[in-house]
Amino acid sequence: MANIKISSQVEKEQWEALQALARESHQSISGVLTEAIADYVRKRRLRPFVLSHLEDSMNENEELGRRLAE
Repeated sequence: MANIKISSQVEKEQWEALQALARESHQSISGVLTEAIADYVRKRRLRPFVLSHLEDSMNENEELGRRLAE
């Protein structure tokens, strides 16, 4: 997989926490950032999908929900 170079600014406290995490996990900053970005993207894409199914399930089981609430 091809790598690209990125540039960004973060708060000093967060940068230091990231550096500490990289050291503790014996990873490079690049490795930690790549893992974090992949996790963030996965979560953001999954959430609307899960919420849609939750809403469908609640609509399908509306009567059951009312009975359970009693």
